Amino acid sequence: MHKALIIVALLGLFIPLLLVAQSGQGAFPQDKGPAKIDVSAYPAAQQDGYKLFMEKCAKCHTIARAINTTMSRREWEHYVKLMMQNPKSGINEHDGKIIFDFLTYDQATRKDKNPAGFFKYRLADETAPPKAAVQH
Repeated sequence: MHKALIIVALLGLFIPLLLVAQSGQGAFPQDKGPAKIDVSAYPAAQQDGYKLFMEKCAKCHTIARAINTTMSRREWEHYVKLMMQNPKSGINEHDGKIIFDFLTYDQATRKDKNPAGFFKYRLADETAPPKAAVQH
């Protein structure tokens, strides 16, 4: 009986944590959109930036989230700086600049031509100014 109570207590602790962890990847409508971009017509530097973006950004959220989100240049800078603060991302200043350059190029090339086809992204908890800087 004692073991059964321990198991029930542990399940009571771990199941909610598991549900929260799983919900973090599907919490935004952007996450349900396409998870790839055809960058074959982009300049070589932007194609390399796309590869780095895919590698680093997928560590913390779906790639679809950024692909299907539209932001101003200033908002992308802010968001990349926030991601640089997350140790899990592995994004250093050099990587942050490359990712920022890719995201703003993609914004101007693909998203600005059809802003209604994308989601505007803002979260109240992301309004604090980031500490790290992306060098332009």
